[in-house]
Amino acid sequence: MEGIKKILGIVWIALALVVAYFCIVIFGIPKLTSGSQDDLVFGIIILFVLTPIIVLGLALFGYYALIGEYNDDKM
Repeated sequence: MEGIKKILGIVWIALALVVAYFCIVIFGIPKLTSGSQDDLVFGIIILFVLTPIIVLGLALFGYYALIGEYNDDKM
């Protein structure tokens, strides 16, 4: 079971990288460069608020799973 948790830790970290790419390249930058005031505000929220929270959460969860922090023998 610990091996599966470590593999899934790598998957969570990879998912964090994919989410970072999509949030920046697909959602954030096109909103910033569209020229509309509403899109500018939404792009700033995506880039500077949502992206760091989501990516750091996924990456930390994956890191802790990778180092075995969620194993049962730690308790």
